[in-house]
Amino acid sequence: MVMSIDSAESSDAEVFFGRFQLDKRRRQLLKDGVEVRIGSRGFDILIALTERAGELVSKRDLLFSVWRDVVVDEAVLRVHVASLRRALGEGQDGARYIVTVSGRGYSFVAPIERKRGNGLASSGYVPPPRHGRQFPSIPRLFVGRDEVVDDLCTLIVKQRFVSVVGAGGIGKTTVAGAIIRRLQAEFGDEGAVFVDLGAVDEPGLVAGAVLSAVGCPLGGAEPLAELLGFVAGKRILIVLDSCEHLLDAASHLASQLFQCTSGVCLLVTSREALNVEGEIVHLLSPLACPIDDVPSAADAMATPAVRLFMDRASSAGFEGALNDADAPVVSEICRRTDGIALAIELVASRVGTYGLRGVAGLLASHMELSLTGQRNAVPRHRTLQAMLDWSFRLLAESEQRVLSHLSIFVGLFTIEAACSVAGSGERKSAEVEIAIARLVNKSLVWVHLVGDTVFYRLPDVTRTYAAAKLVEIGEAEPVSLRHALYFGAFFKAIALEQGAYADIGRYSPHIGNVRKALEWSFSKEDRSIGIELAADSAPLFLGLWLLVECRRWSGLALKAIANFGRLSHREARLQEAYAVSSLHTLGNTTEVQAAIRRGLALHEASEEALPQLRLLAGLNLFLTRLGDFEGALAAATRCRTVAELSGSLSDRIIAEWMLAAACHLAGDQVAAVAHCKCGFELETSIGRLDINLFGYDHRLRAEIALARSLWLLGSRKQARKQALEAMNEAARLAPAANYCMAVVHSVPVLLWSGNTGDVADHVDRAISLAEKHSLRGHAAAAQALRGEWLFMSGRPADGVEALRQALRGLHREQLHMVIPAASRALADGLARSGRYDEARETIQSAILFAERMRQTFWMPELLRTQAQIILTSPNPDRKAAELALRRSMDSARSQRASGWELKAAVPLARSMKNRGLGADAHALLQRVFEARPEVSRSTARPLH
Repeated sequence: MVMSIDSAESSDAEVFFGRFQLDKRRRQLLKDGVEVRIGSRGFDILIALTERAGELVSKRDLLFSVWRDVVVDEAVLRVHVASLRRALGEGQDGARYIVTVSGRGYSFVAPIERKRGNGLASSGYVPPPRHGRQFPSIPRLFVGRDEVVDDLCTLIVKQRFVSVVGAGGIGKTTVAGAIIRRLQAEFGDEGAVFVDLGAVDEPGLVAGAVLSAVGCPLGGAEPLAELLGFVAGKRILIVLDSCEHLLDAASHLASQLFQCTSGVCLLVTSREALNVEGEIVHLLSPLACPIDDVPSAADAMATPAVRLFMDRASSAGFEGALNDADAPVVSEICRRTDGIALAIELVASRVGTYGLRGVAGLLASHMELSLTGQRNAVPRHRTLQAMLDWSFRLLAESEQRVLSHLSIFVGLFTIEAACSVAGSGERKSAEVEIAIARLVNKSLVWVHLVGDTVFYRLPDVTRTYAAAKLVEIGEAEPVSLRHALYFGAFFKAIALEQGAYADIGRYSPHIGNVRKALEWSFSKEDRSIGIELAADSAPLFLGLWLLVECRRWSGLALKAIANFGRLSHREARLQEAYAVSSLHTLGNTTEVQAAIRRGLALHEASEEALPQLRLLAGLNLFLTRLGDFEGALAAATRCRTVAELSGSLSDRIIAEWMLAAACHLAGDQVAAVAHCKCGFELETSIGRLDINLFGYDHRLRAEIALARSLWLLGSRKQARKQALEAMNEAARLAPAANYCMAVVHSVPVLLWSGNTGDVADHVDRAISLAEKHSLRGHAAAAQALRGEWLFMSGRPADGVEALRQALRGLHREQLHMVIPAASRALADGLARSGRYDEARETIQSAILFAERMRQTFWMPELLRTQAQIILTSPNPDRKAAELALRRSMDSARSQRASGWELKAAVPLARSMKNRGLGADAHALLQRVFEARPEVSRSTARPLH
């Protein structure tokens, strides 16, 4: 909304705030009657802000209002606002007038009064209450409710009877106060009354309280009839606040007022709807909190919950603006309070004492219930404990017990889970369902729809309170047992399969309760429930990529299983879960290999094909990462044998793809392409195979192997296209390990051809994702590629440093499969930097490493780079260089790797030509082209 300065000046002649008087007609600002000099632009800014006091005025609106016909930069606006703040004495004696909303605009937050040109006062942002009409005060910063207030005002005028329903402390009374002020023009100065029923204890006193508020003296024996007679024919807004403890009396009164009058409009606030004819119920939502776990300060401040928190924190002594480092902390605090305004205010009031992170610690210790608020607040709102005591006392005994039992749930739960946990003994499921429905009506339990499933949840503050009640009644242990038994039975029944994660998201709402059940189960001497649940819920943790937790629970279960012989059949599943999670969190350790082999032995004994395939895939991955390419091929070959015995087409497809990746690194590029294509052809008969084995999509592995093999066979353009498509596809797949794998193994295809243009974005994104998800091996491998890209882009010194750092990580994570490639790149970078001795030493070490690991795959490039270093060094030994190039060509030829053979042949031919052997050089290249017709002559660089 853009406000014209001219129209603003015509609306109110004078505005008063603090010790200031703003005279718009005379364009004069007075402080204690003395004129304060401010520039014309500052005056216009002040008018624009006071016209919309309490609202966010965007920078765009201010620039348009103040500099309508001039184009200026936002920096100019900041300068004028800063000057205006100095003129107002911002910060002196705690005075606050203009608040900056980072990245968005400004808000005038001081209370104001207005005087129109006719001398009549009008309500400003926080006007003083009129005599005899004590309306609830509006906070200095009223956030997140403007649209709600506008909608409710329209609804009240149109429908006459609206109830605002929500949890205690969520802001119902504040909204009601804002509605009264917004509708004063509609109902006149005497046409709105506010009745605080929170101060009324007896149902019989409700009608009398309303009579007194509307200005009718008590005198008759029938206060309701007297009230109806008094308001008959009047146009009046009656607000009944805090009705939850007087529902019957308030419902009867409201129903009579609505049905027996035509001019009375009703606004009711309550934690539960009145449920009478004519009532329109509006459920007041919590204040919105940041969605992202790690938002920026600007994004966090764009949400009303964080804005309210920071405003109250500032009042409590917190200095400075919210920064990016603290934004996630404040966002989490607001989420922990469930966006309940009272909870946010109480917690924020302690920031001056404890600091932001100290307050977060208080919440983690469940200290929020005892924090005290403002002394002028009604008693039930002075602490969260008092607020919840008020609600709890209004419940029937059965409702109190069910609410206490529901506190065992963490986050979302279904009605079936609730009935199983809270419906034991004499309480039948139907009774629990009725109690939960009543608790929902009373705003103590919230409803969440996730897909087609209805879930329930206790707000965190309510859950903390109810958990204390559960301990008080001495039922925490039996309820915890029923909770663990329910989720154990639930996950056993749904039988999640490891690797089949396409639909895993539908079970993610249960993760908090699974954690809770596992924590309790493993704290007991009898851990059988925990062992069963850890085995059956492992696919949930793996599918959601909660690897550290999966390793913890499966590890605890494996340690405990020795004491529970009857659960030995669970060991194979637990070993697999432990191996998958450990591979990605601990790296290529002997512990991982032992878990894979133990699980494989157990599954072989049971003759189950799919679990064997999964573990063989894990063994193949483990040995590949460790650099044992021959062992990885042997595991893939075993996988094909298992697939053939099972007779399953999907098993055979997996085996073909695994063989493709293994053959590529074992040096058989033709076989790699053949296995890829066979798998893809078989897949066409069953549709896309969506299966995740040991954290990776094996179709994607095959696509990457195909791109690399095609390049080595000489099809550079097709390989580049395939590599880019693989990375783009991986970016759409979960988990993040798929994209990191695709980048680490597809980017080399681009770099082998000297193509650096498509590299940087993919590599940087892979590094960011790998670090975010603690994929340390992938992070180091991607960092190595970034180093290679840097020196190929003309920054050899930066590239060398990046590669040194990457190699330390690769050795630490034992990611031996790419160490020779990273060492080769480092040697190349050192030579380009003129550090030839270091380059020769580095490439020689890389060759010895590859020979020791029997990684013949890398030898063509290692030997070619060794020759290049010799040739570019001072006083080059050309014979030694040419010998290395010939060995490189022989090694490439043994792999049918035409691409690498050509890369070695070109410098060899050039060296021969420089020694006067031009004819031999051309003959050499001729033989390469004739032997590998798929290699285009255009790929060879000129010899001169």
